[in-house]
Amino acid sequence: MSSGPENSPAAAPGERPAESRRIMCGVLAIVLGGLGVHKFVLGLTTPGIIMLSVTLAGSVFAPCTLFVSSFGPVVMGVIGIIEGIIYLTKTDEEFYRIYEVEKKAWF
Repeated sequence: MSSGPENSPAAAPGERPAESRRIMCGVLAIVLGGLGVHKFVLGLTTPGIIMLSVTLAGSVFAPCTLFVSSFGPVVMGVIGIIEGIIYLTKTDEEFYRIYEVEKKAWF
C-alpha cells in the first residue's frame, strides 16, 4: 500500500483544502501584480483580465502618448503590491474564506 495522493482523502465540500494558496498568491501579487497573475490563480478571471489589459495597453501606448498612459500600469502594480501585502497578513482561514469561498475580487 502506498500513501500517495491517490490514497489521501479529499477535502469534503465546504472544508478548507490542506494547503492554502495564500503565500503563493501574495508573492505573485507583489512580484507580478500588474499582470493580474494572482487573480487568475484565485479563479477571478474578470479582474485578472482587467489588470492584464490595463498593464499591456498602457505599456504599448506609452511611447505614443508621451508616457501619459504609463499611469495605468503603475496603478495596477501598486494595486498588486497592496493586495499581496493584504494576502500575506491574513491567516490561512481568513484568506480561504474571503478570497476562495466568497471570491472577493478587489482588496
